[in-house]
Amino acid sequence: MRRVVGPFIVVAIVGFATAILYRHLWDDPTEGSLANYLRSGVHGMAVALSGWGCHAWFSSRAGAWLRRWPLLAEVALRALAMAIAVAAVLVGLQPVLYGEPLEAKWFSVTFPGIFAAAFVLSIAFSALLELVRLIGGRVLLNVILGRYRHPVREERVLMFLDLAGSTAMAEALGEVRLQELLTRFFFDIDAPIVAHGGEVHAYVGDAVIVTWPLSGQARGGPGPAAECLDCFFAVEERIEKSAAAWRDEFGWVPRFRGALHAGPVVISECGESRRQIAYFGDTMNVTARLQERCKEAGRSLLVSADLLARVPPGPDLRVESLGASALRGRAAAVEVFAVERGGL
Repeated sequence: MRRVVGPFIVVAIVGFATAILYRHLWDDPTEGSLANYLRSGVHGMAVALSGWGCHAWFSSRAGAWLRRWPLLAEVALRALAMAIAVAAVLVGLQPVLYGEPLEAKWFSVTFPGIFAAAFVLSIAFSALLELVRLIGGRVLLNVILGRYRHPVREERVLMFLDLAGSTAMAEALGEVRLQELLTRFFFDIDAPIVAHGGEVHAYVGDAVIVTWPLSGQARGGPGPAAECLDCFFAVEERIEKSAAAWRDEFGWVPRFRGALHAGPVVISECGESRRQIAYFGDTMNVTARLQERCKEAGRSLLVSADLLARVPPGPDLRVESLGASALRGRAAAVEVFAVERGGL
């Protein structure tokens, strides 16, 4: 819900403010009454929300068919749909807000320019959203600001989430069909990850790496990382709710294992022809090894003592100590805990 409501409010405010600014700068000053400013604000807000509504629909599961098209065709169709929606709102609200019927001359002279402008702006908006979708909004902002041009050490929570039984699924489904399942799986789990403040760092084969910043979060206090444990079980719940659909489509319901660990990570831009923000350090290695240990321990989620010291589990979670474990490639042992739903 937060993923929908937050952007909705932001888009509405931006549309309202932009329309008021436009009236102040370019419209006839003699018409600058409070009523006209409010009308313009409502007009702008409706236009902005109509465009955002198109984007939200195409980005949902209902618009999955379009994401199979070539990128150029997808952007063009998105832009056309957004331009039509924006133009329809402009035309529909003009007589409602101002009480004046639109003349035929307006449709032949003014409307084509409005539609052309809406189409061009929609292409730019769709292209920007596609760039954000490919790179990630936070990553794109950090690249623009140059935050990671030089290595930076940050405190982070990391979650490695790996699809279980992928080898057996590949044998049963074939590689292409398995990739379709993975694509659907990564799409489905994105909503609970974002809803719990997580940021997808990378997809690696049949695994996904999610991260939360720990900076500014006191020990046991509020912060985005406080939701990392709940995130794993929200992903689990999301898959369980659509189990029947998974069986109907693929004959399998995805099972997965996860690991959570917290600690310092060195973050830096890497590469030249293709830039990427990469994470380095012992925290990455420990999280990966914990995830591998899930299979040996027969548990769905393993976490470290360092993680529990930063993010205490909620009352609905049951934590069981598995003792100190020597992880592959690491001399120092790590105290490991299994976490399950269903507190006592």
